[in-house]
Amino acid sequence: MNTPVLLLIPGMSNTPAVWAPTRAHLGEGDGLEVRVTDVRLASDIPAMARAGWQALADVPAGRPVLLAGFSMGGYVALQMLADAPRAAQGLALVCSSARPDSPDSAPMRERAIAAATRDYAKYVNSVTQWLLAHTPSIDPDLLQAIRADQLAAGADTTIAQQRAVSLRADQRGLLRGLRIPLLAVAGERDQLVPPALSQEAAELAPDARLEIVPGVGHLLPWESPQQLGALLRAWSLAAAGRA
Repeated sequence: MNTPVLLLIPGMSNTPAVWAPTRAHLGEGDGLEVRVTDVRLASDIPAMARAGWQALADVPAGRPVLLAGFSMGGYVALQMLADAPRAAQGLALVCSSARPDSPDSAPMRERAIAAATRDYAKYVNSVTQWLLAHTPSIDPDLLQAIRADQLAAGADTTIAQQRAVSLRADQRGLLRGLRIPLLAVAGERDQLVPPALSQEAAELAPDARLEIVPGVGHLLPWESPQQLGALLRAWSLAAAGRA
C-alpha cells in the first residue's frame, strides 16, 4: 500500500482536537491516511519534532509522508525537516512562519506566562476573545469547543510552549533550500501571524503555493475547517503524486 500519510501537528495550547473539524473534511480512507501527533509532553521544539517523527515510525520508507503544522505546529514541522531522519514529500504551514521569535515578543510572552500562572481559565478567555476579535458573532458551540481545547491543554503545557516558541530556530534558510512542495495557508485577518509572514514563507521556498482564506483569523482550523480540509487534501495528493 502506497497511500500517503498526512501528519497534522497542533498549535500552542492545543490538544489534537484542534484538528478534528478539519480532519472531518480530509476524506480519510479515500487515498489518504491522516494522523495527528500530540506534542504536549515535549518541553522544546526539537523534542516536539522527535515526537512527530515517532508518530510516523511505523510508516514504511516507500510511503509518502507529508507534514502540516498549525501555528506552533509549523515550527515543529520545520524542525522535523531540519532533523530529517527520513524524507518527507510535502510541508504545509497553516498560520505559521519560518522566522525566529522577535525580541519584541519577549515581554508579551512573560505577561502571558504570568497570566496563565495566575488564573488559567481567565487567560484562556482573554486569548480567545483577542484571537476572535475580528468576528462580530461566533457560534456558541464553536466558542465552547475552542475554549475547552485550550483548557484541556492546561496551564503547564501553555507555559512550557511559550518558552519553547521563544527559543525556536530561524528556518528561513531551510525554506530557501526546500526541495519539496510547500503550502502556506493564512487567515486574512490573522493578528498573531499576519498573512505577510505566510507570503514570505511562500516566496522563500522554490516550489510554493500561498492561500489566504478570507474573513478568518488565526484560528483557521476551527473557523474554516471545510476550506482548510479541501486545500490540504488536494495539496497532499498532488505532492504525494510527485514522489
